[in-house]
Amino acid sequence: MKISYEFVTGEISEIEVDEHLGGMLLDFDRQQYNNDHKETRRHVSLDGMDYEGELFVSAEDTEGEAERREDMARLYSAMEVLSSDQRELVKKVYFEERKITDIAAEEGVSHVAIVRRLNRIYEKLRKNL
Repeated sequence: MKISYEFVTGEISEIEVDEHLGGMLLDFDRQQYNNDHKETRRHVSLDGMDYEGELFVSAEDTEGEAERREDMARLYSAMEVLSSDQRELVKKVYFEERKITDIAAEEGVSHVAIVRRLNRIYEKLRKNL
């Protein structure tokens, strides 16, 4: 029976061994594979924990991140009181980062009209936050 061994350098060496010894070597390899599999199957890879380029948030950032998430949750619930047109305007201004003058031109109104709409939206949000 021939047994192959690959060195760290990438060189592969084959040697001829007795059938009994070859069977034992194959059994050892299988046992080693089973032990490795049993040991690692419940482990989580740290590579899998990489989220958006940040492996772990530092302890200083944890409290700030929790507060930011709470603020965002309150903001989303407060936005429920806005009409669909008002939500669309907020989306255009803050999420799509479009200029107020461009939005005004698109809707055929003045720049001041959009600013007034935004002020009404801010007032509604202040009351509900």
